[in-house]
Amino acid sequence: MTILWAKSSVIFDFMTTKPKHIVLKPDKDKSVLRLHPWIFSGAVAKRDNDIAEGDTVSVFNDRNEFLAKGFWQNDSIAVKILSFKDEEIDFDFWNARIAAAVAYRKTLGLLSDDATNVFRLINGEGDFMPSLIADFYDGLVVLQFHSVGMFRHKDAICEAIKNSLSGKCRAIFNKSSSTLPNNNSYRAEDKFLFETMDEDCVVLENGNRFLIDYNQGQKTGFFIDQKQNRMLLQRYAANRRVLNAFSYTGGFSVAALSGNAASVTSVDVSKRAIEICERNIALNFATNNHTSVVADVTEYLNTIGKDEFDMIVLDPPAFAKHRRDVKNALKGYRQINRKAIERIAGGGLLFTFSCSQSVSMDDFTTMLFSASALAKRNIRIITRLQAATDHPHSIFHPEGEYLKGYLAYVE
Repeated sequence: MTILWAKSSVIFDFMTTKPKHIVLKPDKDKSVLRLHPWIFSGAVAKRDNDIAEGDTVSVFNDRNEFLAKGFWQNDSIAVKILSFKDEEIDFDFWNARIAAAVAYRKTLGLLSDDATNVFRLINGEGDFMPSLIADFYDGLVVLQFHSVGMFRHKDAICEAIKNSLSGKCRAIFNKSSSTLPNNNSYRAEDKFLFETMDEDCVVLENGNRFLIDYNQGQKTGFFIDQKQNRMLLQRYAANRRVLNAFSYTGGFSVAALSGNAASVTSVDVSKRAIEICERNIALNFATNNHTSVVADVTEYLNTIGKDEFDMIVLDPPAFAKHRRDVKNALKGYRQINRKAIERIAGGGLLFTFSCSQSVSMDDFTTMLFSASALAKRNIRIITRLQAATDHPHSIFHPEGEYLKGYLAYVE
């Protein structure tokens, strides 16, 4: 049975069948009681036979006590928890959650910042909406649904976003073709869900202009999580020769030139990313000392001379998608960091990052220690680096602290 439920002149379909149940094994409710938002498949003792991917399920412990509601997934993470209360997952639910996410961004001043009109609007578990990412680009909201269950609620989510942004939402684009499971009927093409916009979407970050490749680019088109780290780099860039490795579309490159760097070299394996990087440089500077290179960064690091650069940025893509990949990922991080430390000029600054969720800060720190020792160079840690404040993570979900890094001084 389906009911039609209306809000703000928009009608949504919500299933009113009996809630589907899963029951956990004895003692497997401890993480749920600690408000962790994931339930792994190995914790499930039994479940209703007709549960399909994306169904909303009620979770009970082995004593038949209600624990939580969430979306079922045919994956190692079997349930992404939406609520620890027995409440309806309807329009009012989404309206309240998204309003709370917007209120947090207003507290940070993000909706009234004349120098920056790009920010993370919804950050999955960090905003208590697992599997949902929404980025705001000067009125364009780009969505990524990472689960079928969340995708099923896209219409209500879009309406709640429009309500919460109070006229600041000019268009909504769904960019989930690469984030939904491959073998289901919900794998939709990327398209606009509300209004449309030109592909040339230009935004401001810290007063710098950027073209956002929201249609074909990585993630939602821009690495917003590095915003505050780019501000930090800009502060230290004056008169330095900067290498921006894994540059993507040139966020750190623009920041370095804005900070009066002596020269900037951007290196990325993607020709399209480098082309957009060059357009971003041109958007901001009539003349510049910028060089772009399409190359594999690991190979490129072998070609540079010692003392050629006195600021190096290492911001690679995630080397470890799963915990089983961590060992090899750390080898990869150690390799590129060792090369950078060996070649950077004395007194140089290294911005080094990992965005691999499975790599802990302790893992990353140990890797940097090893890379420094192998390079036989002394380094001093200036500060630890993390994602910008519009990427909050829940205290109950430490895995949400995925971006980690250091700013180091190399003697």
